Amino acid sequence: MALSFCGNDDDINAYSVDEGVLNNGCFVDALNLVPHVFLLFITFPILFIGWGSQSSKVQIHHNTWLHFPGHNLRWILTFSLLFVHVCEFAEGIVSNNRMMGTNHLHLYMPAFMGFIAATTSVVYYHNIETSNFPKLLLVLFIYWVLAFITKSIKLWKYAEYNVGPQHLRFCITALLVVLYGLLMAVEINVIRVRKYVFFANPQKVKPPEDLQDLGVRFLQPFVNLLSKATYWWMNPLIMGAHKRPIELKRIGKLPIAMRALTNYLQLKDAYEDQRTAEDPDRAPSIWRSMYRAFGRPILLSSTFRYLADLLGFAGPLCISGIVKYLKADDDDATSDKIKETYFGVYFMSSSKLLQNTSVLAVLLFLALILQRTFLQASYYVTIETGINLRGALLAMIYNKILRLSTSNMSMGEMTLGQINNLVAIETNQLMWFLFLCPNLWAMPVQIVMGVILLYYLLGFSALVGASVIVLLAPIQYLIATKLADTQKNTLEHSTDRLKKTTEILKGIKLLKLYAWENIFCDSVEETRGKELTSLKTFAFYTSMSIFMNAAIPIAAVLATFVMHHFINKTGPSPSEAFAALALFHILVTPLFLLSTVVRFAVKALVSVQKLGEFLQSDEIGDDSWRNGDMSVCMEAGKKHLGATKAINRKQPMRYQMDNYEQPTRRQMRPTETEDVAVKVSNGFFTWGSNLSTLSDINIRIPTGELTMIVGQVGCGKSSLLLAMLGEMQTIDGRVYWSNKNRHSVAYAAQKSWLLNATVEDNITFGSPFSKQRYKEVIDACSLQPDIDLLPFGDQTEIGERGINLSGGQRQRICVARALYQNTNIVFLDDPFSALDIHLSDHLMQEGILKFLQDDKRTVVLVTHKLQYLIHADWIIAMKDGSILREGTLKDIQTHDVELYDHWKTLMNRQDQELEKDIQQDSQTTLERKTLRRAFYSREAKNQIDDEDEEEEEEEEDDDNMSTTTNRRSKIPWKVCWCYLSSGGFFMVFLMVSSKLLKHSVIVAIDYWLAFWTSSKTNQNASAGAVSNATGQADSMSKNATQPGQGSYHLPVFIILCAAGITLCLITSLTVEFLGLTAATNLHHNLLNKIIHAPIRFFDITPLGQILNRFSADTNIIDQHIPPTLESLTRSTLLCLSAIGVISSITPFFLIALVPLAIAFYFIQKYFRVASKDLQDLDDSTQLPLLCHFSETAEGLTTIRAFRHEARFKQRMLELTDTNNTAYLFLSAANRWLEVRTDYLGAVIVLTAAGASIWSLSYDLSSVGLVGLGLTYALTVTNYLNWVVRNLADLEVQMSAVKKVNSFLSTESEDYEGSMDNSQVPENWPQDGEIKIQDLCVRYDPMLKPVLKHVNAYIKPGQKVGICGRTGSGKSSLSLAFFNMVDIFEGKIVIDGIDICRLPLQTLRSRLSIILQDPVLFSGSIRFNLDPERTCTDDRLWEALEIAQLKNMVKALPGGLDAVVTEGGENFSVGQRQLFCLARAFVRKSSILIMDEATASIDMATENILQKVVMTAFADRTVVTIAHRVHTILTADLVIVMKRGNILEYDKPETLLEQEDGMFASFVKADM
Repeated sequence: MALSFCGNDDDINAYSVDEGVLNNGCFVDALNLVPHVFLLFITFPILFIGWGSQSSKVQIHHNTWLHFPGHNLRWILTFSLLFVHVCEFAEGIVSNNRMMGTNHLHLYMPAFMGFIAATTSVVYYHNIETSNFPKLLLVLFIYWVLAFITKSIKLWKYAEYNVGPQHLRFCITALLVVLYGLLMAVEINVIRVRKYVFFANPQKVKPPEDLQDLGVRFLQPFVNLLSKATYWWMNPLIMGAHKRPIELKRIGKLPIAMRALTNYLQLKDAYEDQRTAEDPDRAPSIWRSMYRAFGRPILLSSTFRYLADLLGFAGPLCISGIVKYLKADDDDATSDKIKETYFGVYFMSSSKLLQNTSVLAVLLFLALILQRTFLQASYYVTIETGINLRGALLAMIYNKILRLSTSNMSMGEMTLGQINNLVAIETNQLMWFLFLCPNLWAMPVQIVMGVILLYYLLGFSALVGASVIVLLAPIQYLIATKLADTQKNTLEHSTDRLKKTTEILKGIKLLKLYAWENIFCDSVEETRGKELTSLKTFAFYTSMSIFMNAAIPIAAVLATFVMHHFINKTGPSPSEAFAALALFHILVTPLFLLSTVVRFAVKALVSVQKLGEFLQSDEIGDDSWRNGDMSVCMEAGKKHLGATKAINRKQPMRYQMDNYEQPTRRQMRPTETEDVAVKVSNGFFTWGSNLSTLSDINIRIPTGELTMIVGQVGCGKSSLLLAMLGEMQTIDGRVYWSNKNRHSVAYAAQKSWLLNATVEDNITFGSPFSKQRYKEVIDACSLQPDIDLLPFGDQTEIGERGINLSGGQRQRICVARALYQNTNIVFLDDPFSALDIHLSDHLMQEGILKFLQDDKRTVVLVTHKLQYLIHADWIIAMKDGSILREGTLKDIQTHDVELYDHWKTLMNRQDQELEKDIQQDSQTTLERKTLRRAFYSREAKNQIDDEDEEEEEEEEDDDNMSTTTNRRSKIPWKVCWCYLSSGGFFMVFLMVSSKLLKHSVIVAIDYWLAFWTSSKTNQNASAGAVSNATGQADSMSKNATQPGQGSYHLPVFIILCAAGITLCLITSLTVEFLGLTAATNLHHNLLNKIIHAPIRFFDITPLGQILNRFSADTNIIDQHIPPTLESLTRSTLLCLSAIGVISSITPFFLIALVPLAIAFYFIQKYFRVASKDLQDLDDSTQLPLLCHFSETAEGLTTIRAFRHEARFKQRMLELTDTNNTAYLFLSAANRWLEVRTDYLGAVIVLTAAGASIWSLSYDLSSVGLVGLGLTYALTVTNYLNWVVRNLADLEVQMSAVKKVNSFLSTESEDYEGSMDNSQVPENWPQDGEIKIQDLCVRYDPMLKPVLKHVNAYIKPGQKVGICGRTGSGKSSLSLAFFNMVDIFEGKIVIDGIDICRLPLQTLRSRLSIILQDPVLFSGSIRFNLDPERTCTDDRLWEALEIAQLKNMVKALPGGLDAVVTEGGENFSVGQRQLFCLARAFVRKSSILIMDEATASIDMATENILQKVVMTAFADRTVVTIAHRVHTILTADLVIVMKRGNILEYDKPETLLEQEDGMFASFVKADM
């Protein structure tokens, strides 16, 4: 057959134009070729020149910046055009084949050219758009016009020859005319808007400002439609993750529209606009404001969702079509000889199209692709909106926090915990609700449609199956609510457990010294037991929910087909059966999700209610110096002025972004202001309970002078400062600030408050850095030695995420912050409380007297140290919330002699102290020592710390690409194995076997269905007709033809289904309980390991790191790994079984599988690495955000005193945006993956369909099996992306197991000892005789010894004092008594027994020690004194009496059972120290060791204590490690140590006589 354009049939002269040129069909078709050829001729040179010049192009960021008007519409129209061209081409080919004569090229050639031209047009357009050269669009305009004209001519001719819509070609042509017309309109619109031609002044356009800033890397809003739909722009990021990890720099900034500020302003406007003038107090509805701010994207997403759901039903319909028409194909070819010819060519009828199996297969493919694209688009839009909403809510909450009234916080109406929950939980709940929102209204539609289709396929029996699904849905909802409840319970128990664990870790040294670790360990285990019980319930409900999800479709199918069998007496036909099967699979998803969505909706309601309450809570009052609005910084871009809050502000707000106006202060009469910085007249202040805390306050603070506020504990000194700062609620009176003063006040609170930042940032606190000033401040606060100890100097991170400093260090940093700020007024609230004398003196002299007074700054100082009163220019003495006296020291001396004398006695006592302190300092050095110890061997520790880091370093050594790639894409099999083995081998075996069984049974069910329905077809076909070629099917049809044989199909089907359902139950239970046993074992081992670790471990492992193992990691192991594991195994097995089934039906499919498998491998490999990085980024950026919130809430008073609200808001916005960027990228990466795996799935369906159609045309398999194969192929699309997602998740979650494991390898202390407990006398040590022989001690085998060959002998009942400079080994000696350090040579013998041989428990429980920093545990006072519950009440009271606490405890509600809060916060530091003394007295041991125990007690109490210790322990051995030498002057024996050796050893009197001796010099320095 020769090829010719118009065909060369004999009977028709194709080229004659007798009836007019346009009446020759072939000529009209040729005319249609012209525009296409024209376009190709013109655009190709332009494109080539363009590409050529661009070959050197750097991938510029802006290649996507500017969309011409109608951009999206154009892409959509072009895609439809391509689709129609494909249809036209196909129709042409089919018609041509029907012609039987020669080839008529003109039937399909123009369609082919049109396809190429349309593709070219869109490529061309994209290039013009990226180079922003709109003049070239003229070419496209001409093309659309020409194409429109030629197609219209064709359509007009068809109509003339009455070819109507019943013919396919007419419909296609009409569609093309419409599309070309629309594209023409789009082009005209571009000309109209951009005026690039025909107009004098073309419009100048700038790219959106986000893109002028190169920092924006999130291009989703800016790229073209195709890239938007497939996330093509993510490719470089995801592929690049392989070469080097994704860092924050790589993901850049957020586009402006997604930044928290933008969204905050939207939400805020929507929220505030609801406040009407007539009802200002009514709380605005958060729901309504959310809808007004974020309603549109949600509607868009829902539209996408509806489209996707409707397209989803195309799958089952196409399957039923394909199976139905597979056999019918051959028969009708002949019957169709009545030729429908016009123009001498055949026209195909429209209805024929949908009966062609190949067409159906392609349609199925396209429907899948579109459905998936729409679904991902819908997900993406909701996620983006959810993230925007979260950003807005966080900003709203933060703004509110900054305005919360302090009394709210201190009176406990708003706890830090609640605020943290709002930030961490409630906002996320709302975000998740938004993610699932479209499901709420999409699902009912989906369910209704599904049921209708089922009814159409199977009639009444389908309704039975559907009703099974619908009836079981409420049960799922029930399970879901139960799950939520158990989760809440679990959460309560785990917070409880965490609290206990934290306490243990904080007080671990004490626990070990008192041998109490097991008691505390048991209490944690008990809480863990409760937690595990609720976890068991949780596991049970989870497995039930998984079981329901797997079993419902089986049950529904069973019910349907059994019913069908009984109604119709026959099984369904294959086409119906498999379409129904696919529909049931579709129906289950929405029902399963519905329960989740409803649950989230309920949670969201609760969250919104909490948020509403929070946003309505009290704000700080309106103070005369604070009447500007504080939220100025964030209110950018508001139009209207005026008061927004219910609290009326005195002046209209000024909205500015950065430099917000300082509120004007009240002007005063000049006479008042001369020398007064602050004046309070007639003030009554309260913390909110209407009882005034401060009453009748009249004071003035003189400008530029040093004012001191003194008084007993709890008389309202701190409250007075806060009242002046405007933090308290004023009942009456005023606070006047003079207008000369600067607007902010440098304030150092009593409870030191640090930011999670570097030391330097904490001191400069946002002020410009000046080197000299910084140095002066550091010297004044004597911070230099401490800074030198830190690993990175003043660039070291401190705070929760960094290094924990001791109290004194923290306090000095806070004081330094106040000194450094350049403010006129400085408020210092008891800055000396945690400092020892040297430091206090130094700070007083250098910092306050020199540094601040030189600057003529006004200083207000609250203090207990009366000896500094002589420096004061003005003194305010307080008592019980009111002013006792105010004036200079001279005034008080003359007017209130009694008070002055009282002070004098106290002062003398303090003065004696003052110069006592030989060692250059006391606590401070100790703090420094702990720091030093902590860093001394960080290096040695690093290897245990995190193996990951080490691996990273190795990689850097040989920067060989392949090694890094390999390491980062490996799955941690070792860790997985460790996890599974801690779950127990039997469970693992059970899980694997039941999983495999379950999946084989499910395949068997479907196979049987295929078998049964196919045999029906064969039975109904006339006996000898189309019998199946495969031997197995042949025997089947023979069986089936004998009547009565078919009946066995049904019972087998029922048995299989029942087996399937039971197996579902078993598998879901085994996985969950495997997870549970693993979690139980891992936590148990971890706790025991850590509690019994040597003390060195805690010195070098940061507390936060240990706590993380118990909180985050344990939580992951408990709740996240089991479901992930389950989901992973399920989806993997489903995909494998599907691929197996398809391959067994049509082996040709395996050929196509190879490239698909390769593609899948690469997609998952790239995605897993990128996803892990992005997830890490998300986690690591979330932590600072939460920390920022909590530290703001803690340091509210400081921030407000400094007036740094704007800076903190700015920081919060930055942190929120960073976290949101990471989260957006993570979700975009998930979409990237899902789009790709979904497309792969669609290709699998297409190849499966193609292969089965092809093999059927050769008669290789039965129709029923084809239906089975296609149904399975459809399920693959759903599960492919789950495989990858779960793999990635599991990899991230397994790192938790890895971290826990790294701790399980730590060495425990040797608890056994070489002696048996029975060999130790009951009352050992009864005398308290201590021999130290040649003792050498070190902290770690890697470190130098701290004690070298020490020898000493202490007689029973002696009082021994040990002194020496810092680092001389005093404390190490005290630890050696308890065998807490590594004694590698020599021994300590107590009452004849070498302590190294004793079991640790025995040794430590028989001695007692008082440590220098007091540790109390939450619980009762009784629990703190005697956790073992062995003592009588009398003994406890006696101990309390000795410790001067009896009266105080008696006064408490509950006496001995009074509550001690966490860390003993409800007692002062001094009281805590006394409790620790009492604790030592309770344990009546004959040896007491006091390690600098009186450092934080005031003079009076200390004197009493010294006496008490001497009397109460008259007959026992007391070893005192002293800071202040005068405390050991009365001792029987003094040991002076230097550098780990004993320097002097004798009675104090003897030592004093040696004039040049060390001890003598100490005492001299002291006197």
